Amino acid sequence: MSQFWLSFGFGLVTASVLAIAAVGLSLQFGITNYINFAYGDFMALGAYLTYYVNAEIFHIDIWVSMVIGSLLMGVFAVGVNHFLLSPFARRFTKSFYVLIVTFGLSLIMLNLLYAIWGSNVRSYNMRIEQVLHIGPFLLTKNQLIVMAISIILMLLVHVMLKTTRLGKSMRAMSDNTTLAMTTGIDTRRVTTVTWFLSGTMAGLAGTVLGITEGNITPGSGELFLFVIFAAVILGGVGSIYGAMAGAVLIGLATEVSAVFINPAYKLDVAFVILVLTLLFRPNGLFAQPGKA
Repeated sequence: MSQFWLSFGFGLVTASVLAIAAVGLSLQFGITNYINFAYGDFMALGAYLTYYVNAEIFHIDIWVSMVIGSLLMGVFAVGVNHFLLSPFARRFTKSFYVLIVTFGLSLIMLNLLYAIWGSNVRSYNMRIEQVLHIGPFLLTKNQLIVMAISIILMLLVHVMLKTTRLGKSMRAMSDNTTLAMTTGIDTRRVTTVTWFLSGTMAGLAGTVLGITEGNITPGSGELFLFVIFAAVILGGVGSIYGAMAGAVLIGLATEVSAVFINPAYKLDVAFVILVLTLLFRPNGLFAQPGKA
């Protein structure tokens, strides 16, 4: 039983990382109506930007470096949308073509990451934290900080969507972009802000993934992308709150399953859940109308 609760605690940490990534991807999909297959590489680049600030050049504290790296990733995402994805989205009405572009972008970014930083495993410049015994859980201080960051960020996203003008505009665009434009919403500005938020959350998710895993590699984001898709589809594509719920369920399922099966196959549990969701509830648990 103690092993179960230890895995449950690790599942909460994984769910925290997954929630940040899944909400960022869902925000972008809700506005653009297409999935960014380069999102995992956005995470990896954000993690390496943080590493560059933290361990290679400036040697700044990891949490400050995380903020800098994530904001830089947000700016990068805006640039990618403005110069690459938006022109294709305006020219082609079918999102299929944009999906192909994001897939190609993923390959380019992955190879650039390998070319710049190599295939060696990198680690952040952090102090070795002592494990804390909290109830039945064994967690480090850094893992607790990651969980706190995720909870605070989810609350901020909720407040933004429900109370701010930007959030209401994003919800309107998610329902019907054309109608939102006719009511006077500056859809181009909202799209730009959404890409910045999505890119920032990708960079943040990539960094906290590196912190919790203890290392980063160019391919770590792509490997985690499949788990993000499982969480997003389980919760309902386009549903922010569904992404949060899906992240918790997938995060707990993958880690707790390691108690009963070989831990090397725990990510396969996400694949099984993904297949079952597509078979029996393809719209997800909390799908938005028109986003299924």
